[in-house]
Amino acid sequence: MTDTMATGFPASTDPDVLLSATNIKKSFGGVHALKGASIELRRGEITALIGDNGAGKSTLVRCLSGIHPPDSGTITLDGEVVSFGTPKEAQKHKIETVQQNLALVEDLAVWQNFFLGRELTHGFGPFRTLNRKLMKSTAQTLITDLAVNVPPVSSKVRRLSGGQRQALAIARAAGWGGKIVIMDEPTAALGVQETEKVEQTIRSLRDNGVAVLLISHNFDQVMRLSDHVWVMRAGLAVAGRRTAETSGEELVALITGAKEA
Repeated sequence: MTDTMATGFPASTDPDVLLSATNIKKSFGGVHALKGASIELRRGEITALIGDNGAGKSTLVRCLSGIHPPDSGTITLDGEVVSFGTPKEAQKHKIETVQQNLALVEDLAVWQNFFLGRELTHGFGPFRTLNRKLMKSTAQTLITDLAVNVPPVSSKVRRLSGGQRQALAIARAAGWGGKIVIMDEPTAALGVQETEKVEQTIRSLRDNGVAVLLISHNFDQVMRLSDHVWVMRAGLAVAGRRTAETSGEELVALITGAKEA
């Protein structure tokens, strides 16, 4: 991978690249939020997306997750050009997003939140009923395989700690996503111990072959977790670095423009 991606050159043909977003542009009235941003996500890696507020990170993530259709540019997934008009379309392509608000219903049980909007049924035609037993067992298996210290699936979400809720949201996204999970500041409101548990969950995703896109302002976390870092500034991905080959100081310089790619 080269830094030419930052200037919008064609995406790599490397088979390890799962998703390429090339020359993505998005405007809202007279505001040019994205001016031709290009990034890549590799299979089984954690990719961090960093930059100051207003750099375009959230807009790019919304384009990848189907919330905002790009004005122009190309998104390639598994070698196929794709487009998403809604989040449901992105989900059909196995791209899931964990938002900061988590989208959990406190008065429902863990298993009910896991299948919220995607309930399993059995029976035929108008006689179909919820398959509670299968949903409970499936949720328990998927959450146990991935999440750290999550209580039984019969527990109400309101009884979960912040870290447990975040782990549930991540496990739900991984269970439905399969290929890519996008996370926006997944530990922003958590303490040290809960952050470590959530980071273990994120590492488990990577170990299971899922590509993770992590948006974070926490440079220590970026250096701990990620395999690759993309730096955004003024609507562009101005640099891409392998995490092992960079430093927090260099990333700050790239964000501020004190150093060019």
